[in-house]
Amino acid sequence: MALGAKFGKFFGISEDQFDDENYQYEDQESPQVDTNKKVVSLDGKRRAMSEKKIALFEPRVYSDVKAIATRLLSDQAAVVNFQRMEEQQSKRIVDFLTGTIFAINGEIQRIGDQIFLCTPAGFVVEGNVTTEFTDSDFN
Repeated sequence: MALGAKFGKFFGISEDQFDDENYQYEDQESPQVDTNKKVVSLDGKRRAMSEKKIALFEPRVYSDVKAIATRLLSDQAAVVNFQRMEEQQSKRIVDFLTGTIFAINGEIQRIGDQIFLCTPAGFVVEGNVTTEFTDSDFN
């Protein structure tokens, strides 16, 4: 008697019990792999992130501030020239833009007599502009 048969006899299991049973196994389906996945280039995302724009504005009426604020909210910087506006209107626009800039953690800087640079968070502005010009500076 084989060793396995001795153990089976000891535990009360005979070989006949195993031989009489028929086992059927069902084939398990392997999971389907989706081969139609979209691939996105990381280089394109980096390029889009690094592509910062600066928009130039020369408002004439107070309602033009909406277009400037929209650009700032779209993560674009804006240079605003107030030379064609009345002083009171330009002050109102600067106040509005200051609130917009505060909301997006940006900065507003005066870069000329009536010219302001508005930048959203993420823009780095280095250097300064001297506001005292003489006629000899332009010759």
